[in-house]
Amino acid sequence: MAHHARGKDDTIIVNTCAVTTTAERQARQAVRRAHRERPDAKIIITGCASEIDAARWSALPGVTRVIPNADKLKPEIWGDTTPGLPPSRHARALLQVQQGCDHRCTFCIIPFGRGDSRSTPTEEAITRAQALCETGHREIVLTGVDIASWSGANNEGLGAMCRSLLRAVPGIERLRLSSIDPVALDTKNGDPDLWWLLENEPRLMPHLHLSLQAGSDLILKRMKRRHTTACVADLISRARQMRPDLGIGADLIAGFPTETNTLFEETLSFIQDQAIPFLHVFPYSERPGTPAARMPAVPNSERQERAARLRAAGETNRDAFLARFIGKNVTVLVETPMRGHSPEFAPVNLSGNIPPRGTIALASVTGIENGALIGKIS
Repeated sequence: MAHHARGKDDTIIVNTCAVTTTAERQARQAVRRAHRERPDAKIIITGCASEIDAARWSALPGVTRVIPNADKLKPEIWGDTTPGLPPSRHARALLQVQQGCDHRCTFCIIPFGRGDSRSTPTEEAITRAQALCETGHREIVLTGVDIASWSGANNEGLGAMCRSLLRAVPGIERLRLSSIDPVALDTKNGDPDLWWLLENEPRLMPHLHLSLQAGSDLILKRMKRRHTTACVADLISRARQMRPDLGIGADLIAGFPTETNTLFEETLSFIQDQAIPFLHVFPYSERPGTPAARMPAVPNSERQERAARLRAAGETNRDAFLARFIGKNVTVLVETPMRGHSPEFAPVNLSGNIPPRGTIALASVTGIENGALIGKIS
């Protein structure tokens, strides 16, 4: 992501990502393009890719500074160089409660860029949430690299922090979890406070986005993931009993090394059997330095084909899920003049008497179009 800050100095900030080689390549291209278009501009680099190899980014044309991830949100770091990082473009607010990761999945480079897991203290999270509510945000999304690993001073887990947050900040009308490791909701050993909230707290949104990655136990083992397909099926079943209209999302990697056609079909069948409606599908991308990059590779064309089949299955699941809302009323957080999301994170295309951005409004669902609900506000 590049951000232009103009003033007496023309400054370009590039926030790099290292989650895939494609993301890193696109960031380098953005730097070179920015330097060509604005040769006099100062280019500042930050983000995970620069954290892993700062020297490589410093050597790019036009780059004047590389700022560590840990410092990039500190106003004093930027001084007079820039008026600050751009404000959020979303009606909902993102509240980062955790950084880094203690796990070493075989495909992932993120721990090398973000370090070991670090948790935001509950009191600090409460203070920041209060400030966000005071500036008009009505929905807060808890984010982090691995929010499931959040831990408090007395070893309390993420669910306990969520309960404290909701108790201390009544202005939070909607609390949403970002992508979460399924082990946090294991039906035997998962976080009991998260399950309590899911069952009893209407302010916690009925939406779980699972860091699933595969629906094949052998591939999950080779990824060094900590969950099994049985664990995920159990938690989905239990969560749907508590919230029948629960919106479920999942991250998936298509074409992980050693994935045969048979193993891929296991993942595809799992997605279909579990009727998961909101999929984020990524063709596997090698990261040098990770164990998976040394495993026998699947041809790139097959990765792309498998990703397309997973996306198609996801679209079928999504439309079936959305159909249950036709003829019902849903509350919508208005994010643009024409669009918002329901509590289940179903996208809603709006018409009628649409209130200002950031408002929570009631919409009557009349149908589905292009993967979104059609909602009329009277």
